[in-house]
Amino acid sequence: MQETVGDEEIVTPGEVLGKGTEVKAGRGAYLSRENNTVYASLTGRRSVVPPSSESTDQRPIVEVIGHKAHGPVPEPGCVVIARVTKVMARMASADIMCVGAKAVREKFSGIIRQQDVRATEIDKVDMHSSFRPGDIVKASVISLGDARAYYLSTAQNELGVVSAESTAGSTMVPISWTEMQCPSTGQIEPRKVAKAGA
Repeated sequence: MQETVGDEEIVTPGEVLGKGTEVKAGRGAYLSRENNTVYASLTGRRSVVPPSSESTDQRPIVEVIGHKAHGPVPEPGCVVIARVTKVMARMASADIMCVGAKAVREKFSGIIRQQDVRATEIDKVDMHSSFRPGDIVKASVISLGDARAYYLSTAQNELGVVSAESTAGSTMVPISWTEMQCPSTGQIEPRKVAKAGA
């Protein structure tokens, strides 16, 4: 790993940038408290910024300057479209496909926690009744969570499942904010449905 300032080293999300004892995480980087290691959070050019002479902390700051060509990056507060990849008892994981109306060009992972599925009766949320793997969901980004996954929320009415495939393989139609129906078999499946027209 080169240590020269202003080098053109390209790094990708999850790549180790240095130990937390030696460098500070700047833009495009984050510190994992588990192993005190600084990782890149986006694809871009690795850059080391020397500490200011007034600073008591004399560790250099390591940053990743992202390429504009890499497409949009999820930011807290923006709405994303994601595909659910795995549903567990207390959360669902998803791959973010679009930020707003723009498709992402690199892989971003999202996590929808049980408490972020809907605004009411949070303790009664059943993840397996809200999402299934393969569902396309509209969600808002809460924050960059842990392990390079963004925390996502579907608590607002207009957020939730926008497209889902039934067990028969047909695209289901929403019939209420908690159910979708397979047009070919008539089978009804539970989901946290996004309110239409939003």
